[in-house]
Amino acid sequence: MASCAVDGGCASDYIAIAISAVCFILLLLRLILPFAIHKIPLPKRSSFWIPVIQIFASFNLLLSIVMSVNFLKFEKRHWWQSCYAWAVWIEAPLGFGLLLSCRISQAFQLYYIFVKRCLPPIRSYIFLPLILLPWIAGAALMHVKKPLNDRCHMGTQWIIPVVSLHAIYVAILVGFTGAIRHIEFRFDELRDLWQGILVSASSIGVWVAAYILNEIHDDISWLQVVSRFALLVTASILVLSFFSISSSQPLLSQISLRKREPLAFETMGQALGIPNSGLLLPREPAPVIDPNEPLDKLLMNKRFRQSFMSFADSCLAGESVHFYEEVHELGKIPVDDPVRRIYMARHIIDKYITAGATMEVNISHRSRQAILTTSNLAQPNLFNDALNELIQLMKMNLANDYWSSTYFMKFKEEASMRSHELQQMTSWNSPTPRLSSVHGVDDPFHQEQEP
Repeated sequence: MASCAVDGGCASDYIAIAISAVCFILLLLRLILPFAIHKIPLPKRSSFWIPVIQIFASFNLLLSIVMSVNFLKFEKRHWWQSCYAWAVWIEAPLGFGLLLSCRISQAFQLYYIFVKRCLPPIRSYIFLPLILLPWIAGAALMHVKKPLNDRCHMGTQWIIPVVSLHAIYVAILVGFTGAIRHIEFRFDELRDLWQGILVSASSIGVWVAAYILNEIHDDISWLQVVSRFALLVTASILVLSFFSISSSQPLLSQISLRKREPLAFETMGQALGIPNSGLLLPREPAPVIDPNEPLDKLLMNKRFRQSFMSFADSCLAGESVHFYEEVHELGKIPVDDPVRRIYMARHIIDKYITAGATMEVNISHRSRQAILTTSNLAQPNLFNDALNELIQLMKMNLANDYWSSTYFMKFKEEASMRSHELQQMTSWNSPTPRLSSVHGVDDPFHQEQEP
């Protein structure tokens, strides 16, 4: 026991490493499987790289504990095996600090979007390094002062500042979460944040206790073995509980593997419960289409819009019609329901407005900036200017070609057939006089009154 407590390689050490490996594999599966099973397109920008950075930080945290707390028996011959590489730089700024900073960044975005009702003033790729600076400064200070001994343990005077830095970041996350607690989220973001904080705070409590015992009482062999086992296991639980996609991917959260019953939502409108979102009613009256009518009026009809969208997609120019469709869905949400309007508006901005979006639309810089710098994401006329510009583009670039296309011919044929079917159904359901086959003279209930 005494030998492996100092040099590593105890049976409990290997058990702890196996537990951490299982937790990390589960974390990877939680990220990958929804995309692999449901064939969801990979998100872009912060929706993609913040979860990926959390995976990276989780791996760094677990590996740094294994390498710096003598879980494995090996000789430290190279600089990259040193205590300052693993216990200082990789475990703090690139491990726990980066993991917690990602979560704070997500809570910061939720606070601005749903409480302030505007896009965050600082992009995530700028905000994340900024809140990581104290960890980098602390690691640099420790690297200069050299407080670690040959077993990667620090003195008592360094314990309080290190634990305080951890506690401050947990308090910041609690503060942002408390600020958004009154928002009625649709995709369990608040519940995920509170659950993450609860499990993480409990894990951090055990982790800090094990950390302090491992650092201070390095002369007690059994305590060293038990404390480092608890340190790695609680860190494994910490990274698994902290990782959650829903804060940045609400639609993905609804169809994730955590649900017992799969919910097949193809659009954000369906996920938000917008009436008749993406649906064509089977008995909807056949529209009478006049090419001389304004395009914006024709697009109000769902069947015509679907036909026009298919034609635009075939011309590789369907972004404008898809944008119109989503803005039309947004208009169905009542103005007194700001939370759902913000969800839909943010979805439209991420998909169509931001530079490099998957279906970025061709609008003027003025209209784009007006949307991105709006002070109220729930306002009813947020996309009006952009929509007017795109309708003009569709009139010039798509409308004339559509009237002579096979898509319009097919649409007219289907409309004619649907109109004929509706007429037949109407004639079948209309009341008709029922003629009796019994004549009055043969009717036993027919009695003529004699004068």
